[in-house]
Amino acid sequence: MAISPKLEIRQSQTLVMTPQLQQAIKLLQLSNLELTAFVEQELERNPLLERQDEGDGEPRAQADETPGDGETANGAADGINDDGTAGDVAAVELDGVTPPDGGDVAGADGPLDTDYENVYNNDSTPDMPPPAEPPVSGLGAGLGAGPGGRDGDGGFGLEQSLSRDISLKEHLAGQLNVALDDPADRIVGAHMLECIDEAGYLIEDVATIAGRLGCGETRVDAVLAALQHFDPAGVFARDLGECLALQLRERDRLDPAMQTLIDNLYLLAEHDIPALMRICHVDDEDMAEMVQEIKALNPKPGLVYDYDVAQPVVPDVFVRENPDGGWMVELNSETLPRVLVNARYYAEVLDVTKSKDERSYLTDCVNNANWLVKSLDQRARTILKVSTEIVRQQDAFFAHGVQHLRPLNLRTIAEAIDMHESTVSRVTANKYMSTPRGIFELKYFFTAAIQSTAGGDAHSAEAVRHRIRELIDREPVDNVLSDDKLVELLNATGVDIARRTVAKYREAMGIQSSVQRRRMKRLSA
Repeated sequence: MAISPKLEIRQSQTLVMTPQLQQAIKLLQLSNLELTAFVEQELERNPLLERQDEGDGEPRAQADETPGDGETANGAADGINDDGTAGDVAAVELDGVTPPDGGDVAGADGPLDTDYENVYNNDSTPDMPPPAEPPVSGLGAGLGAGPGGRDGDGGFGLEQSLSRDISLKEHLAGQLNVALDDPADRIVGAHMLECIDEAGYLIEDVATIAGRLGCGETRVDAVLAALQHFDPAGVFARDLGECLALQLRERDRLDPAMQTLIDNLYLLAEHDIPALMRICHVDDEDMAEMVQEIKALNPKPGLVYDYDVAQPVVPDVFVRENPDGGWMVELNSETLPRVLVNARYYAEVLDVTKSKDERSYLTDCVNNANWLVKSLDQRARTILKVSTEIVRQQDAFFAHGVQHLRPLNLRTIAEAIDMHESTVSRVTANKYMSTPRGIFELKYFFTAAIQSTAGGDAHSAEAVRHRIRELIDREPVDNVLSDDKLVELLNATGVDIARRTVAKYREAMGIQSSVQRRRMKRLSA
């Protein structure tokens, strides 16, 4: 065989991960908050993108009407197929569901620039005469709001001076200036005030504070003793026991028996009441009263002032029951960013652009804008498609509850909607569904399977956990169910499960062992 150079023609298929395709894949796994932040960055970076207002009802120019080498927006909207390649959005059809807005590319019908002479400057004095007579009586006397939200004397109006809740450190700082007279002690106290967490605990020890301020530990201890009398009771404590002791001292209930109970809180956590009675030298009645007093205390007193309001989860999908049966799945339009391509602005700028670099920049901008609009539209359609299939697979859950949740995995959904498992995994990440039974993450519906003892259909792991919780909630005080007993009860209902699996599920749900539950039930009885 002779060795010589030669030319060969071969045909092959390869997947090229272009930046646009990587962006489309990235958008799938973003939550609604992350998606909003991403779109805001694109709006600031790309001059051809504009936000679509909800009140826009006039037709806008399409991007394909503009000259240039970029892709058009009303062509085939590229998405992500099961193999990760770009595909046609038109192939996704969901009956009864209105596709999300944002797929059209628009121009601008109004003027391109703002008439800045008509914009009011709040810092300037308007050229207008003052009112003839100020109000002399009534609720509005002296509070007449002038131009720009200011009152008649040039100050801010009432709506700009509303009160707010003070923070924990502001509340303690007000007491610090009254309780300490020595300026050096105030400096130490002000530094210790910055060393507390949101719960009111002192997170640094006395030696560290004294070394940082260059003073003796005796002074720091004296200042700390004064700070521990501040309101709310329990602040500036260094651990839970000291926090509870400070509150009991404020109520004049810190006797030797209570102090012994504070020193042995671990026994109270284990509900070992007999051991506490022996250590504290009290009877059943006194111990019950002492425990009730401990329960009435606040382990985190600082949260009375500083707390974060829990932000409600904003669902991406709504599931509602149809009057004639079945379920209606629709996207939450409030979480879908609406962006359009300003094709008219692109055309006008392109007419006056002569430089090759500038034209290349405009081409990149219009291509990126068109692709972003397509990617957002395809993301919405994919979420809707996956959610619809999840509802179809878990129809018994929506109709009857968590005990009828079926085992489900990503492959089942991917095969049903002809997508890749990785695409379904990205879609279900950080997405939530609002149902008549509550708000659930999409990944909640994917659970492992537990085999049946009779060889029937497998049981969902989440349904088994729910069954375990129900059995424990209904157990009587005199017959607390052990893990072995739970296994017997589950086997009787057709669930083939091992004892170690029951213990794992119980611990994952934060349920104590049978010994601890028995002690707790006797204590509360």
